[in-house]
Amino acid sequence: MAFTLPTLPYAYDALAPHMSKETLEFHHDKHHKAYLDAMTPMIEGSPYASMSLEDIVKKSYSDNPKLFNQAGQFYNHIHFWKWMKPGGGGKKIPGKLEDQIKKDIGSFDEFRGKFIDAGKTQFGSGWA
Repeated sequence: MAFTLPTLPYAYDALAPHMSKETLEFHHDKHHKAYLDAMTPMIEGSPYASMSLEDIVKKSYSDNPKLFNQAGQFYNHIHFWKWMKPGGGGKKIPGKLEDQIKKDIGSFDEFRGKFIDAGKTQFGSGWA
């Protein structure tokens, strides 16, 4: 199965001022593409070549750590672009999720702080 770099669901400057046009161009066009470019030759001619990306990530977790890193990060970034939107952000979240955050952590602000810390302190901050 051939994989391609997905197009962004918004313009490069749509997330400003939170993410600049230049940052988004670099992150998408170079950083995300680098995972695809590294993953592609690793799967060519192998049993992975006919698998879905999700299946590649699942299988490579136990038997090919290098492929897992590339495929996992490529997969992660596909979702990363969808999680952001022009005019997004803020503190508005679905009621059930907000209730669970309050129950487990105390408040949205406490959750936000812990989430930011998790992103800063682990490799692959998108997995926070």
